[in-house]
Amino acid sequence: MSDVPPADDRALDPETEARHARADHLKERIYLSFAALAVLLTIKSHGEPLPLEAFLTLLVTVLGTLLAVFVADIISFTVVHERAMRRTERQHAVFASFGALGAVSLPFVFLLLAVVGVMQIATALNASIIALVVTLVLIGWAAVRKIPLKWWQRLIALAAEAALALGVVGLQLLAHSA
Repeated sequence: MSDVPPADDRALDPETEARHARADHLKERIYLSFAALAVLLTIKSHGEPLPLEAFLTLLVTVLGTLLAVFVADIISFTVVHERAMRRTERQHAVFASFGALGAVSLPFVFLLLAVVGVMQIATALNASIIALVVTLVLIGWAAVRKIPLKWWQRLIALAAEAALALGVVGLQLLAHSA
């Protein structure tokens, strides 16, 4: 299979392609972080689980989310371009989807510490939730840091992302307090 783009594909300048790649990577990190946050909050709201169960639940959720996003990328690309992905496009899709694992690495570390008995499961869950909220804010910062915005516009973007993350926490707490 050739890596030469068909005539119907628009060629983008390298800077625009780099921005698209960065945006895809950030988007997948946001999806995965919110999914992990929702699952961890749900686990926490159902009492004190066994550490291994919490770890495995998060693992299945993360892998399922990554696979779903990857398959969706392949299918949507095929629909838009009416062809299969070329090697470089598949590499981009793999990197964008599975490169998002770094966004949820701390919750796995905390839960693994609970599995081996170094940390209490409640502490591991709380630390994981805090880490994901901070991660979402950092992802937001990474998204806006190179964009020519005024400082207060960047602050609004970061505050909005933090508010959404805290909103997820609040909705979970509200749903399980009734």
